[in-house]
Amino acid sequence: MQNTSTDIGEISNVSFSGARDFELSLSDGASDEDDDDDMPLTLPTDSSHNGSIRKGCDPFAQTQRSKLQHRRARINQQINKEMRMRAGAENLFRATTNNKVKETVALELSFVNSNLQLLKEELEELNSNMEVYQTDSDAISVPMIPLGLKETKEVDFTVPIQDFICEHYGEDSSLYDKEIKELIELRQAMRTPSRNQAGLELLMEYYNQLYYLDQRFFSSHRNLGVHFHWYNMYDSLTGVPSSQRALAFEKGSVLFNIGALHTQIGARQDRSATAGIDKAIDAFQRAAGAFNYLKENFSNAPSLDMSALSLSMLVRLMVAQVQECVFERITITTRDTKVSSQLQLAQEAAQVSDVYSLVHQTMTQPLMKDYVPFSWASMVQVKSEHFRALSHYYAAAALCDHTVSSDREECDEESDKAFLKFYVNIASGQTLSLILQNPEKRRKLGKDHLRRAVMRHEEAMRVHSLCKILRKMDILQDVLCQTHKRALEKYLELDREDDFDEIAEAPEIQAHTQQKPDITPPSFTTVQVSDIFQRLGPLSVFCARARWGPPRVICLQKREGGMGLTLRGDSPVLVAGVVPGGCAEEAGLREGDYIVAVDGQDCKWAKHGEVVLMLTSSSDREVEISVVTLHSHDTQVERKAAMLSHSRDKENSRQRLLSGAKGQSSASLLNWNRKKKREGSGVAKKLGSTFSLSFGNIRDTEAIQSLEEFLNGFSSSSGFFRTEKARNCSGTSPGISVLVPVALTANMPR
Repeated sequence: MQNTSTDIGEISNVSFSGARDFELSLSDGASDEDDDDDMPLTLPTDSSHNGSIRKGCDPFAQTQRSKLQHRRARINQQINKEMRMRAGAENLFRATTNNKVKETVALELSFVNSNLQLLKEELEELNSNMEVYQTDSDAISVPMIPLGLKETKEVDFTVPIQDFICEHYGEDSSLYDKEIKELIELRQAMRTPSRNQAGLELLMEYYNQLYYLDQRFFSSHRNLGVHFHWYNMYDSLTGVPSSQRALAFEKGSVLFNIGALHTQIGARQDRSATAGIDKAIDAFQRAAGAFNYLKENFSNAPSLDMSALSLSMLVRLMVAQVQECVFERITITTRDTKVSSQLQLAQEAAQVSDVYSLVHQTMTQPLMKDYVPFSWASMVQVKSEHFRALSHYYAAAALCDHTVSSDREECDEESDKAFLKFYVNIASGQTLSLILQNPEKRRKLGKDHLRRAVMRHEEAMRVHSLCKILRKMDILQDVLCQTHKRALEKYLELDREDDFDEIAEAPEIQAHTQQKPDITPPSFTTVQVSDIFQRLGPLSVFCARARWGPPRVICLQKREGGMGLTLRGDSPVLVAGVVPGGCAEEAGLREGDYIVAVDGQDCKWAKHGEVVLMLTSSSDREVEISVVTLHSHDTQVERKAAMLSHSRDKENSRQRLLSGAKGQSSASLLNWNRKKKREGSGVAKKLGSTFSLSFGNIRDTEAIQSLEEFLNGFSSSSGFFRTEKARNCSGTSPGISVLVPVALTANMPR
């Protein structure tokens, strides 16, 4: 912004050649570093918002995945209906004293409960379905575990937003019907995203748009009255959606779906080639980053799928699937049969087995085992056993397929060192060295590994046979049977009729990986959006947190001495001073008013020079201007809320790309707390810092910590105010000394 001060009292002699822009930041008392942290990149243009909200949406897609999603949504609605019927019947049963009515109600309750049980079983089967998300490739590979999208009900923003625009902003709400319709269409479109990058961008676009929605319409002194309903991702016990009025719940659910869509994209990749494996690794790492972001920045979630325990399990599951993809890539790229290569494969397989074992432990915890689909837990256990078997198989291959005589080209010392680091516990290096140099002992040790491999494969097949959903997955059964057959055949090759030695237990293999999974946090700046409701004015001033007086229409008479007012800043232009006794003061114009229209032409986004030109170019002797007055925030309530929430709320961040910046700053997600619904919570938005919002009352306050600093500086007697000399643009009008708060002169993004 340019720093401009224009004396309209001498308006006829004004020259704009030396004018400087000046931006006044009164949105929430924060500095420029505090206001652009969470704001998606945007430009204040008047271009229409079309074309983008449909891209990435497949509302009428007839794929197996979309049919599954539609069936899940329909069953959720049916369960919700049956639950309401049961609640009403139970209330009637308790209220009535007529025995005949009680018998009828009891009979009806039995039918309702039976229907509920059938619906929940069907929903559980749908939530357990993994096959529809897998790749269509003919290559045989172990299936991955994807997540279905959270379902939500439609939300009609029309009446609440219209009322808020009319009462808070004092404008005709019918003028914003197009914007409201666009917002509703955007939310409707993001319910059915396509399973590709365009679908991810659609979800991210809506998430970024929620920032503007929060700033425009969610205030501390008024409840917008919009309820957001989201179904639990794998809740087959209740089927009832969680409902919250807080926008944090909406944001968290959208981010969960971003992570879920990444898992579906990863599961559909053809992992028979390195290109597909790399795409799958990237997708699962991004999914892990999304779930980890939720885990670190949300607390007291209203639904189990977004609880800390559930999100921790999902992060571990995604990391395990990344590790599995790393193993698959090594098996493809490793063409040689050297001892070191076989040992590397064995250790990689052991690493995959370990991480899946950790996931299985998390899934079987008391709070999770009743909610996690049984097919998921079974699949994880199958993979843990399967890859443990593979680790022993490759260990046997390294021992038995290479003898000392045949491996003269290899360095015997390197092989010995590799084996010394290969096992978890060994009796002594000398003993192992003797075993490796003796072909017969190598054969027996390899046979012990193969025996354990066969046993592990059989255990994986046993667990697989116990799950109805997994039995339907032919490709998984083919993988298990092939690997079991391969290990068994190799074991029979080494088995001898005269081998009467005591069976020894093969030592445990030390897990090790060449590539550790990297959790990739969500990048919120990849999709740039424009504020749908930008016609309301610059967000730094025209926001829900601001307290406005009623709009006033003032008629200014043009006199020979000028209009008697001084303007400063732009977008919007501020009345910085009013000449005592001038026509502006007589008309009712006050210092601190914002000019929003001149002769019926909106000028909230107009620059300083444009507004001055509007005032001076009118041929009439009278100019009609519309102004609004910004009242101070309820600082007492906000400071109290900040003290209550400062020690309780978790801070959070998301990366944000600033215009012209070389690096990235962090932005925010949200924090919720249903138990503290009546308490406010602070928002301190700072460049490279974080902020948090109370889930129970997300609209209470914004920029509390920055506001406290503002108030502390205001009470200070030194260093807060500076005197600025207004420029004498024409060379004839006298300079004006203006007291300008330092904290309010910083450049604030809108």
